[in-house]
Amino acid sequence: MGARKKEMADKLKEARKSSAFAKLNNEPSSPRKMRLVADIIRGKDVFAALNILKFTRKHAAAPMEKLLRSAISNWQEKNSGSDVAEANLIVKDIRVDGGRTLKRISPAPQGRAHRIRKRSNHITIILDKK
Repeated sequence: MGARKKEMADKLKEARKSSAFAKLNNEPSSPRKMRLVADIIRGKDVFAALNILKFTRKHAAAPMEKLLRSAISNWQEKNSGSDVAEANLIVKDIRVDGGRTLKRISPAPQGRAHRIRKRSNHITIILDKK
């Protein structure tokens, strides 16, 4: 490995020490509906985001809250000596990508068939210090 490449790799390694992430694959909800909830908490303080998710009436808020708690737990595991309240953690990045789509066929009138697409998504939450 070259000198510049090694320096860059070390910088990235140091940056990743302060952040933590959690990922949820194949959540059976459409990405479009999940993004509505993700946009609400992007860039917010972790405890404010948990509060928002707790009282949001969307169906997608429950798995998102569980995933955020998992990301907080991952951060605590990484930084065992630190306290979450003092760290001023924020939701740095949250991505909702489309997962696999289950395709089904539903009977329709006059011998036709309609396609049903049961969508799923992948969610990634990255936490970092303010």
